[in-house]
Amino acid sequence: MRFTSKPIAESQEAPLADEGRWEELVQRFERRHAPAKARPESGNACYVVSVLGPRESADPGAKLREILGLVEAQGDRVVGREQLALARLDPRTHLGSGQAEALGERALEAGADMLVLDAELSPSQMRNLEDAAGLPICDREAVILNVFQAHARSRRAKIQVEIAHLEYLRPRIRGLGLEMDQQAGGMMYARGPGETASELLARRLDGRLADLRRALGKLAESGRVQRRRRADCGRIALVGYTNAGKTSLMNALTGTALSARDRPFETLDATSRSLSRHGGDVVISDTVGFIRRLPERLMASFESTLAEVAEASLLAVVLDVSDPEWTLHLTTTQDVLERLGAAEVPRLYVLNKLDRHPGPLDEGVIDQQLGGAPWCALSSRDAEAVQRLRERLVELARSERRLARVFVPYEDVARMDLVHRRCEVLASDAKEHGVRFTLEASPRVIERLTTNREEDRR
Repeated sequence: MRFTSKPIAESQEAPLADEGRWEELVQRFERRHAPAKARPESGNACYVVSVLGPRESADPGAKLREILGLVEAQGDRVVGREQLALARLDPRTHLGSGQAEALGERALEAGADMLVLDAELSPSQMRNLEDAAGLPICDREAVILNVFQAHARSRRAKIQVEIAHLEYLRPRIRGLGLEMDQQAGGMMYARGPGETASELLARRLDGRLADLRRALGKLAESGRVQRRRRADCGRIALVGYTNAGKTSLMNALTGTALSARDRPFETLDATSRSLSRHGGDVVISDTVGFIRRLPERLMASFESTLAEVAEASLLAVVLDVSDPEWTLHLTTTQDVLERLGAAEVPRLYVLNKLDRHPGPLDEGVIDQQLGGAPWCALSSRDAEAVQRLRERLVELARSERRLARVFVPYEDVARMDLVHRRCEVLASDAKEHGVRFTLEASPRVIERLTTNREEDRR
């Protein structure tokens, strides 16, 4: 990752990380924690270890497959893999010094230049583990951050990911080596008296974080404005485990061509499109995928993007029914929705990738797993099934709509526009001074059409 030390005026937007570079002090920091797009073209040679703790009940095979997929998604090569079941976690190295040394030897024999652990390591554990294993360490959170950074496309996503990455790196500065902590004075405005190099780097990182948070705040405000404009619509959010096929389903439902490659976290930005064929009164949004043990700092950085979920009127929870671990993905998705404050939002479960499922579905098992909630099963490649899903989603999103008769004067252009954009007009009768509409719309739209307050004319 590259950073910039150029001063930024408060009236200017913060530049992205790759628009500038830091002094030589940061180069070792970059090499130790290089993100995906700063890696060699062939990628690092990684020895991947799936760690099952003493109280974990997850399927070890599923855990290993998931971390392998993430490592490949960040652009690295897997030269070796293994699973470890630990009876207790060592507070110093997580694995234990003897286990770490043996693991390092096996990784070096396999030709690895990096050790990847499917575990969350503290800064001190990472330093101690690197010393014991003799190889750079990349933990689960770092892998997920690298994948996010490799897939960030928009300015908002790039800023959100860089904030999360810097927050992750900030407490790990002191792992760069003793030379980083030698005290030194300096010229005015260069260093304070006795300020160590790691303290200088931490101060610069804090400044960079402040700039990025200000820039993200401006973008978040524009997102809030856009969501307020859609407040009169039925709002549906596509949510689910990463790689469940949400974007493919979004493309099939709306006729768009969003990137839907088969890799984790391909979608980071919330993308909204009209779902209804008349009036645009129902809007559907594709959102960032969830994953087991999603880092808290990513939840915080993507708060504005995930607001689409909490503010939706209906959740379409997409599950890859062809994945043997779909019930675990369901549990993870439900946990994340609860963390987002969306536990009470009505939902329809969409069991996707039916064409890949071996044999018929066991409806009794599905009803039991979903707690009797409404669901449907389909493949996003089945045009007829997608059309039926579209009609059902629109019907559910419009379930609170009611019938009304509204008179709109000809000169009231704002209300006339609102009728044609947000209502389903069942009948209209032109009068001398306006039009009498019989229509269906949400209670909020009807309230705006039947009030004479000035703010509702906007």
